[in-house]
Amino acid sequence: MKKKINVLLINGPNLNLLGTREPNLYGYETLTDLIKKLIKKSEKLNISLSHTQSNAEHKLIETIHSAQKNNINYIIINPAAFTHTSIAIRDALIAVSIPFIEIHISNIYSRENFRSHSWFSDISQGVITGLGLEGYYWALKTISKRCSIKK
Repeated sequence: MKKKINVLLINGPNLNLLGTREPNLYGYETLTDLIKKLIKKSEKLNISLSHTQSNAEHKLIETIHSAQKNNINYIIINPAAFTHTSIAIRDALIAVSIPFIEIHISNIYSRENFRSHSWFSDISQGVITGLGLEGYYWALKTISKRCSIKK
């Protein structure tokens, strides 16, 4: 049996409000429902998915730091508003040297100008933006494919 791929999904500030916050941009599905579906999808892709969401920058940084000792192979991160502000999260991702995919539910390039700059895109393995919650599934599929090719 193939060894499972350990993936850490990190969701940043305000994503705990999925389903109620600006549903015209983010949809009506809750974060809890999304995570349940992603775990089911992960199992089919031979991925062990762990998840964290926080509105606190330091908690996200501590989670990233602990990813190495938890044998995480890949990270999917939706940094939300921290995308445009957090050099500290960027530095944490660089420090652990774990490949990651940056994801955004809305198209950050079609919104306010300040949202079009990401502190993560240039160090990520890829960016998925504007595909709604489907973007999370595409990230899982991509990781599964890339990790299978490496073996």
